[in-house]
Amino acid sequence: MHMQSFGTDPSSTGIDPKIVGLLCYLGSFVTGILFLVLEKRSTFVRFHAMQSILVSVVLVVLNIVLGFIPFIGWLLGILLAPLSFILWIALMLLALQGKRFKLPIIGNYAEEQSNRF
Repeated sequence: MHMQSFGTDPSSTGIDPKIVGLLCYLGSFVTGILFLVLEKRSTFVRFHAMQSILVSVVLVVLNIVLGFIPFIGWLLGILLAPLSFILWIALMLLALQGKRFKLPIIGNYAEEQSNRF
């Protein structure tokens, strides 16, 4: 896990980029996609939007796969729910603080993809 703190660049939405970064996570992949499409200038916002989309997709797929594994998968799925909630809160708070917290694997990919737009 890697964390960088930046002076955030202005958002084309007219909202403080730190608030928009938080909002990217608030509605899971829906707000991630929304702000990825709307944001034209801020690499900070685009990064958090892309990471929100990717982490949401990974968690949904993981839950589906675990649901097909009797007993052990179900137990792991039950453990995954509170951990996902803690991660969700942490990512929102870090974005609100102006930090670009990169999750392992997902964070690097999110950064690469957010710079392509």
